[in-house]
Amino acid sequence: MSSYRNYLFSLAVMLFTVPLLTACTQQPQPQSWDIVYEQEGLSFRGISAVNDQVCWVSGSSGTILRTIDGGASWQQLSIPGTDSLDFRDIEAFDAQTAIAMSIGSGSSSRIYKTTDGGNSWIKVHQNEYEEGFYDAIAFWDNQHGILQGDPVEGRLYVLVTSDGGDSWQEIPIADMPDGKEGEYGFAASGTHLVVHGTSTAWLGTGGSVARVFKSNDKGANWRAYDTPVISGESSQGIFSLAFKDATHGVAVGGDYTKEKEGSQNIAVTEDGGRNWELVDNTGVDYRSGVRYADGYYIAVGPSGSNYSSDDGQSWKIIEGPGFHAASVGAEGLESVWASGADGRIGKLVRE
Repeated sequence: MSSYRNYLFSLAVMLFTVPLLTACTQQPQPQSWDIVYEQEGLSFRGISAVNDQVCWVSGSSGTILRTIDGGASWQQLSIPGTDSLDFRDIEAFDAQTAIAMSIGSGSSSRIYKTTDGGNSWIKVHQNEYEEGFYDAIAFWDNQHGILQGDPVEGRLYVLVTSDGGDSWQEIPIADMPDGKEGEYGFAASGTHLVVHGTSTAWLGTGGSVARVFKSNDKGANWRAYDTPVISGESSQGIFSLAFKDATHGVAVGGDYTKEKEGSQNIAVTEDGGRNWELVDNTGVDYRSGVRYADGYYIAVGPSGSNYSSDDGQSWKIIEGPGFHAASVGAEGLESVWASGADGRIGKLVRE
């Protein structure tokens, strides 16, 4: 009888413990968005989350915002004399240091830097090419970064920095990505240009073709790889890339003139971007941004947002409004922020 009682006791412990362990180890999933800021008439496409408390946002009418209290309050840190500029990308290192990039033809494309929390800004670079038009910036660390712009002399324009954005240098024109006629990057979310590790960069394009360019040496040299993402029209292509490691990544996009439609707009890679496989029947509309956090790809667009927990093969809806761009802070899934139309800023809510 003693052995039988011990068996029943052990069985009871197991039946109680297994569900408890499952509940304790289950990863919280993306659920909805908490809107922490709205300002009608503005459009935010630049966003850089430092952590759960600190986030920088940039957009139209020269607007630059920062929160240091998790979104409870926001500081206007706009740069004097830039009211006409559209800051489409921003990269922040901490609560004090950030790099802001404006878009536009000719001298409208500029780079500014602050090291005192946005109280003052220095213009560190300005486009000198008539056909130049900046699209996105990204940083491997707080010293080494890269910028990509529209084609100059038929090649996708690339700038690099090795001093934290204080100065920027062109790579030789002959070494810039060799674009095809009508091929370019979209200044939609600042995330069609992404970096990994200490030297790898990927660049997604659209227009006449949708390709992914890859560099293994901080942008000095590039190789191009075809993708099956929709292309052919000036509004179609890859709008954002995200990699969970050096080999596995997701490309999202579509046609920005058809915000509530999605066809041939998500592709995945398992070999570092050399080969891409289209994911069919996802039910996901045009998406302008995708980020990776703690096992999840999170895609945002004007019509809404989605998440995938199986490397982009299937997608579920995140409740709430649409956004243009998203960023992930130091805490991963606990620090996902998004920015969009109507001056909207959101923080991801997990279930």
